[in-house]
Amino acid sequence: MSKYFNVTAVCVPERHYMVDLTDRLQKIKMMVDRGDYFTINRARQYGKTTTLTALERYLHEDYWVISLDFQGMETNDFADNQCFVRALSRELFLTVKNMKNPQEKILSKLKEIGFGNESDMGLPELFLFFNEWCAQSDKPIVLMIDEVDAASNNQVFLDFLAQLRSAYIKRGKYGYATFRSVILAGVYDIKNLKRKFVKEGEHQTNSPWNIAADFLVDMSFSPKDIAGMLREYEADYETGMDTEAIAKMIYDYTSGYPFLVSRMCKLLDEQIAGSEAFPDRKSAWTAEGVKEAANRLVFEDNTLFDSLEDKVNTYPVLQDFLRDFLMKGVAIPNSPGNEAIGIAKMFGFIRIENNRVVIANRIFETRLYEMFLTAPETRRNEMYGIGDRDRLQFVKNGCLDMRLILEHFVECFDDIYGDRPQKFIEEDGRRYFLLYLRPIINGTGHYYIESRTRNQERTDVIVDYRGEQFVVELKIWRGDSYNERGEEQLAEYLDYYHLKKGYMLSFNFNKKKKIGVQEIFLEDKVLVEAVV
Repeated sequence: MSKYFNVTAVCVPERHYMVDLTDRLQKIKMMVDRGDYFTINRARQYGKTTTLTALERYLHEDYWVISLDFQGMETNDFADNQCFVRALSRELFLTVKNMKNPQEKILSKLKEIGFGNESDMGLPELFLFFNEWCAQSDKPIVLMIDEVDAASNNQVFLDFLAQLRSAYIKRGKYGYATFRSVILAGVYDIKNLKRKFVKEGEHQTNSPWNIAADFLVDMSFSPKDIAGMLREYEADYETGMDTEAIAKMIYDYTSGYPFLVSRMCKLLDEQIAGSEAFPDRKSAWTAEGVKEAANRLVFEDNTLFDSLEDKVNTYPVLQDFLRDFLMKGVAIPNSPGNEAIGIAKMFGFIRIENNRVVIANRIFETRLYEMFLTAPETRRNEMYGIGDRDRLQFVKNGCLDMRLILEHFVECFDDIYGDRPQKFIEEDGRRYFLLYLRPIINGTGHYYIESRTRNQERTDVIVDYRGEQFVVELKIWRGDSYNERGEEQLAEYLDYYHLKKGYMLSFNFNKKKKIGVQEIFLEDKVLVEAVV
């Protein structure tokens, strides 16, 4: 069976095209060798389960690896300590049973606890058994538990963490026999959990998982990682692609988010190759094919986007934070203890770069813009309606006329909002341009904000439309000298995108300003500037 790109469940090297995880596994093994207990907290579909599966293989010569998944346990299994002990013992029994040369005494005891009549056994007694098991084992034991989020809201799980913590401390003090390493994987930050159900008058200050080591291994895919995966694919299909260049493009859209990388590759291989515009793999694995894959990915429905959008709707503080950040162009410093930043980071919406908040990747950013700009209350906005009404006139022979878009936007904006105060323009000018632009490109193209230029005075919008790119700088006008610097910056940015024409939309508060569109020639570049 030939290999394919996989985006569901676990990736297996023998069946799927995958990134080489060896470097990550080596770093995680160093933590295991030190005896660290730690949590792998990453957003949904970030490769946690695949990493744990690969790690189990990687450690098998030096350790007995007990790999569990809490997602398979039922709500009733967390009703009390006795229920949890029985359920956990059943999971352990089924895992140990499938191991090579399992200890029969251990297997028998787990079967007795999980399926027998020892209903009164609690966590302390279970951990005494773990102590005996670890003491008798011919190799150190590593316990890995995936999907611990399924248990994190239960008091019994916190009691379980407390027992692990107690055994870890006794190991350091008295040489107590217990697991060499414990690895928990999930989205939520278990390290910061406190006991939630304490008796009245009691005060809990310590997290039961405060012994956890920091997990600093980068699980995102670098351009080098992606290129390595593409070389394996190229060896099979000989498309003639430039693997390094295509890998860099995929990285630019995804910032190495594992699911997005694999999904783009899967789209290129299985849907774009063989389509009318890209009749074969050779034509698909090109810059134009990657842009088409990004466009399709932004507008498709998948489990990751469903999860992200559910989080936006579930957490009002997250929704307000993301909307303000995207629409107002505000540069936000990383602030420890900020609730919205913490939630956004945990769920994978943002990352921290140079101590500044940035949206995790271009795909997420465009998807979030789509979510906010197509909300029912937003679509009722007058600028959106005008853009929707006039959209057909801006596409000529399949090409987007960006200059004409700017000309019409200037006229409409000045008619509707020209007398609004400066604060309104500074905070909402970008939003109204995007509201106007969105129905015009309407799924045929897409856009994203260049994070390197995002600030309160300047934002660059990159528009991809049927293989053609447009760079539109949105800026707050602060005087002639400032404007000239902006023109020079835009010219430099055009070099980066290998373009000769760029566009600038200036929100100008000078009462003597001249509203309209003009062309500025700067060496070999043409800058089309619209002033409103």
